[in-house]
Amino acid sequence: MALALSLSTAAAAGVLTPSTASAAASPDAVQQGLNALVRTDGVPAALATVRDGWGRTRDYTAGVGDLATRAAVPADGQVRIGSNTKTFTAVVVLQLVGEGRIDLDASVDTYLPGLVRGEGVDGHGITVRQLLQHTSGLPDYEGLLDEASLRQRYFEPRELLDMALGGKPVFAPGEKFGYSSTNYVLAGLIVQRVTGRPLAEEIDRRIVRRIGLRHTYFPAAGDRTIREAHPKGYRKDSADGPLTDFTEMDPSAGWAAGQMISTNADLNRFFTELLTPGRLLPEAQLAQMRTTVPIGDSGAGSGLGILSRPLTCGGVYWGHGGDIPGYETRGGVTEDGRAVNITVTTIPADYAVTERLEGVVDAALCR
Repeated sequence: MALALSLSTAAAAGVLTPSTASAAASPDAVQQGLNALVRTDGVPAALATVRDGWGRTRDYTAGVGDLATRAAVPADGQVRIGSNTKTFTAVVVLQLVGEGRIDLDASVDTYLPGLVRGEGVDGHGITVRQLLQHTSGLPDYEGLLDEASLRQRYFEPRELLDMALGGKPVFAPGEKFGYSSTNYVLAGLIVQRVTGRPLAEEIDRRIVRRIGLRHTYFPAAGDRTIREAHPKGYRKDSADGPLTDFTEMDPSAGWAAGQMISTNADLNRFFTELLTPGRLLPEAQLAQMRTTVPIGDSGAGSGLGILSRPLTCGGVYWGHGGDIPGYETRGGVTEDGRAVNITVTTIPADYAVTERLEGVVDAALCR
């Protein structure tokens, strides 16, 4: 989930141009990049897990895990993963497509009759595919949230949808890409309508337990904590304000778009397994997921719950990324099995810092 209201749409989607300064890979490129994010850019902590093409894994940390106690950053600690949750939701939808229970080109009204209505909005004219690919034109509810209040406030998915549908569509369905977490609230509601089960249970049964993600979960209603060892997350009320501890919060404003908790290593495993035909998705549905539309002129593409981004060393990597108060994550996997995920423990107010973070991802995958 983006929930970083000062960032652009491209940043919310994790679509950034790798920093050429960070892309010159060396054996220490990742550590140097994390150190710079802490020392120069002021993030409290940065942590990364890198897996090479032979399956060898290395964890990196920089900074401190707790600004008050100066405690060390736990290697591969749990973090809130924000919009990486969207990929989990999309996988469940596509599994249901493979089972013949959802049609990607059916309208939203087929599954949620009469629910998507507003000024210029009609669920008859929006398809499931358009939800997953962010081409529905539906307005995003995130800009209507008071970020500071998210610490205590619980949202039902229908509340989030009602907020969004109070606005006009951004463009006609299918016209272009436009990142909106509203799409994934609807996707989650479709999963629940079709399966008759909570989205969290479907994600756990179909993905988390299936591929052994031991440190990944969908927090229950009212659960404001992070279960295992973790660096604390921080936010600022203003660009020049102090960092305040925002680790414990109610993540329900993210729901199907951004509620989950995981680790860098688990995310590497998830995206690696996802790109292996037959592990999480049949080949036909994986091909649909990886069919992209351009995201502006960034060189990146939006598939169904997954994004492709260019590498400075050639080719692309696949992943998502996410922001939620206290944490920003970026990473992905290449076709030959290289993987990296990096987390910083605040959402940078300056977009250039996020670009440098993405540059460290590029350096890790290109070395």
